[in-house]
Amino acid sequence: PRPIKSKMKLAIAALLATSAAAFAPSPTGRATTAVRETVADLKDMAPKLNPAVGFFDPLDLADADFWGVGNESTIGFLREAEVKHGRIAMFAFVGYIVHANGITWPWPMTLDGQAFPTGLSPPDAWDAIPDAAKIQIFLFVGFLEFWREVASEKHYMKGGKIGEFPAFDDKYIPGGALNLYDPFGRNKGMSDEQKEKRLLAEINNGRLAQLGIFGFLCESKIEGSVPALKGVIPHYDGEVMAPMTTSLFPH
Repeated sequence: PRPIKSKMKLAIAALLATSAAAFAPSPTGRATTAVRETVADLKDMAPKLNPAVGFFDPLDLADADFWGVGNESTIGFLREAEVKHGRIAMFAFVGYIVHANGITWPWPMTLDGQAFPTGLSPPDAWDAIPDAAKIQIFLFVGFLEFWREVASEKHYMKGGKIGEFPAFDDKYIPGGALNLYDPFGRNKGMSDEQKEKRLLAEINNGRLAQLGIFGFLCESKIEGSVPALKGVIPHYDGEVMAPMTTSLFPH
């Protein structure tokens, strides 16, 4: 119903307005192209990301050594993981709002003419799409992960750039417009200072999106757990952390 949609839009705007101040990046000083993969680098970057919190590492992950590869490689892995999770959370946050407001593509969802599910909460809409569609999504994401690992000039655990996604090789995938980053080449002349500032902003946006999407999911499972969303997010009976339990896996 339209009143519910309007209430949800207002709630989203309120959440963003109240949270933005905590996650807005502060002005950066002289940028550097050095890869930030030491504890000292993290401590230098933290106040630029959030001057109110600064360096915060209660689990001592900055001193960890995963798989015996060394501390700097571990930091590279963790920083890459944060950027990836932030990007996916931004997609999820926007996607949740789109589905919650009943917005779909104007064409059928499948080749046999099946329409996109409507009138459902976003998690219920996921459960309603065909298994073949879910498999395609996972295969596509798996390919992107594979390409990131094998096609970068330098791996992110060995001093490579954090968050970089390599361009598709024309020998295998023709068409530069298919590249995920800067498909039209508008940012080729960007300075190192601009790139540094944008990456900090992306990290902050990703952190905020992770809080946002989990706010939606928590309210859908535990009604009233997010007071600002009470009565706005419908209840979901499925398992948000096990997205295949209603289809491919036995249940």
